[in-house]
Amino acid sequence: MHPDLEKMIVLQGLDVEARRLNDEMAALPRRAAKLAAEGDAAKKQLAAIVEGLQKEEALRRRQELDVKDHQQKAARLRKQMDAVTTTAQAAALEHEIAFALGEVSRLEDAELESMERTEALEAQKKDAEETVANLTRRYEEERANGAESLARDRALLADVEAKRAELRPQIGEASLATYDRIAKGRGTALSEGVDQKCSACQMMVRPQRWNDLRDRSNDETMLACETCGRILYWDPARDAPQKKPAQTESIAASIVRASL
Repeated sequence: MHPDLEKMIVLQGLDVEARRLNDEMAALPRRAAKLAAEGDAAKKQLAAIVEGLQKEEALRRRQELDVKDHQQKAARLRKQMDAVTTTAQAAALEHEIAFALGEVSRLEDAELESMERTEALEAQKKDAEETVANLTRRYEEERANGAESLARDRALLADVEAKRAELRPQIGEASLATYDRIAKGRGTALSEGVDQKCSACQMMVRPQRWNDLRDRSNDETMLACETCGRILYWDPARDAPQKKPAQTESIAASIVRASL
């Protein structure tokens, strides 16, 4: 293995961990904000349901008053029937009484419909109140847990960054420049060759290049994947064609584990 490659494997592990921690810290406020938005939406829904209940109550009060008015009107008209002197007058009063009683019946049916809507809204209100309470609780828990996670991740990131700052000067200038260039474009600069494939892009490595990768001595130039351009390294303990039980950790895993 190239003398810089082992350090670059460690560096990549640190870079990946730093990126993970940064992503996690960025996600923490987004999760809390998402819960807050869901809570606000639930509160608006609850407010709309409460408003609907108030409207139904006001509607029934008006209906009750209208029912009383029509009932009183019908009673007055019946009293007037005793004083009529002509058939035409009696017919007109009977028509008005029938209309008033019809309105009473219609309004009473409407009241029942309003009561049914109120019952449905009461059930929705109960569910909405539970949703608001649950979201409020989850939001407070997320804020508390997020603060703890953020503090922990910041401490871990500071440790990772310190190790990166210590390691980078130990890598050759040309190797480090190549590493940074590839990592900037590809996200990662190194890829393990396994089963004659680049583990990053999953493309086959030409047989001659594969043989060169396996047979290179410590002082030779590093090889890159001809497809994705990442620097290849080979770990005989993990290579499938060897058909040998891996008694030890892979090179990358053992190096990165030792550095963390």
